Amino acid sequence: MTTIEIIKAARAAWPSLKDAESPVKDKALACMADALISRSGEILSANQADLEAARGSISDVMLDRLALTEKRIRSMADGIRDVIALPDPCGVCLDSHTRPDGLQIEKISSPIGVVAIIYESRPNVTSDAAALAIKSGNACVLRCGKEAFRSANAITDALKAGLEAAGLSGALVGLVQDTTRQSARDLMTATGLVDLLIPRGGAGLIKACTENAQVPCIETGTGICHIYVHARANVDMALNIIDNAKTSRPSVCNAAEVCLVDREIAAEFLPRLQDRLVRQRAAAGLVPVELRLDREAASLISGTAAGPADFDTEFLDYILAVKTVGGLDEAISHIAAHSTGHSDAIISEDVKACDRFVKAVDSAAVYVNASTRFTDGGEFGLGCEIGISTQKLHARGPMGLRELTTYKYVVHGNGQVR
Repeated sequence: MTTIEIIKAARAAWPSLKDAESPVKDKALACMADALISRSGEILSANQADLEAARGSISDVMLDRLALTEKRIRSMADGIRDVIALPDPCGVCLDSHTRPDGLQIEKISSPIGVVAIIYESRPNVTSDAAALAIKSGNACVLRCGKEAFRSANAITDALKAGLEAAGLSGALVGLVQDTTRQSARDLMTATGLVDLLIPRGGAGLIKACTENAQVPCIETGTGICHIYVHARANVDMALNIIDNAKTSRPSVCNAAEVCLVDREIAAEFLPRLQDRLVRQRAAAGLVPVELRLDREAASLISGTAAGPADFDTEFLDYILAVKTVGGLDEAISHIAAHSTGHSDAIISEDVKACDRFVKAVDSAAVYVNASTRFTDGGEFGLGCEIGISTQKLHARGPMGLRELTTYKYVVHGNGQVR
C-alpha cells in the first residue's frame, strides 16, 4: 500500500475505535501485548537483519538504540500492559458550569483522530506509540527510519494481529512501507487525513517537520540537557547524577550533554569528575567520556578543547561539554541561550538557589538534585510516551494519554434561543 492508502485506511477504521468503551480498548491492548511475546522470535530475527545492515554505518551507541533483546521485547509488552492500567482519558468532563440562562456547558475530552509519528532508529517507539494511540481512541500511522524498518514491520505485524484478535481493524495501526523522504512529505501534507504529526528524532527531522508540515505538528525531542553544579552542591551526589545522566544511555534525548560547574568549587569538583567519567570507566573496561572543556576548565583538568558548536550540540554519545560559570545567574543565562527547552537540572543544597533556578529556567522539565534521565513517560507515571514535547502548545514534556486527546464542548439546554 502507498503511504496515502495507509493513512486513508487508518482514517476509515478510526470511527470503530473513537467511541469504544474502555474494556474494548483494554482487551485490544492485552492482545497486542500477548502478540509481541508470541511473535518475539520473528521480531528478533528482523532486528538482527537490521543490526547487520546498520553495523559499520552508525555508531555503537546508535546500534544499542536499534537493538532488541527478549528482555526489551518483554519490556515493550509490559509497557502496553501498564497503559491498560491507566484511566481512560476519553469522555472525561474537564470542566462544567451552568450559565444564567440555564445552559449547561461541559468540556469533554475526546480523541484527536489520526496521529502520525515519524521516528528514527528505536523500534520500541512502534509499540509505545500504538499503545497510547489505541488507549486514547486514536488511529496511528507510523513512519520509522530505514535502519529500523524490518524490526518495526515485524512489531507492527504483531500489533495488527493483536487488534484483529480483539475484533478491531488492524488498519488502526499502520506502518508506512516507503522509507524515502517522499513518505515523510506525504505525512506532512496529508491535510484532512492526518490530525496530528509528531516527529521523534534528531534536530534535522524535527526542523523539517516543523518548517514543512501542513498538518498540525508538535516539536519534540532534541535534548541539549544541562546539569549545573552549584557552589553549595553535595559533590558526591553531583558525581552520581552526572554519571547517570551521561552514561546510563547516552543515545537518548534526556541524556546530559552539558555540565556547568560553579567557579567556586571547580578546582575541587572537576578533577573528581574527570576521575569518575574518564579514569574509572576506562579502568573498568567501559567507554570513557570525552570531556570537551572551555578554557577555564581546561586549565584545571585535561580533555579536549571545546569548539564553538560544542555547547549547542546534542552529542548522543559519550561526550560531555564542560564549562565553568561565575554563579547561578551566569548558569541560568547560559541555559537560556543554549538549552533546547527539554530537561535541565541544578545540584545544590541551597534551597533559595534551587527555587530561583526552577523559576528562571524555562524548560519542559526542570530538576533539583536528580538526573535528567527521568524525563520519560514511564518514569513520570504515564505508562509510556509518544514523544517529549519541547514546545508549549498544546503539550509540553513527556506526552502520554492525556496529551493525545483534545476536547469538545457539550451544551445542554431546554429550548434556549439567543
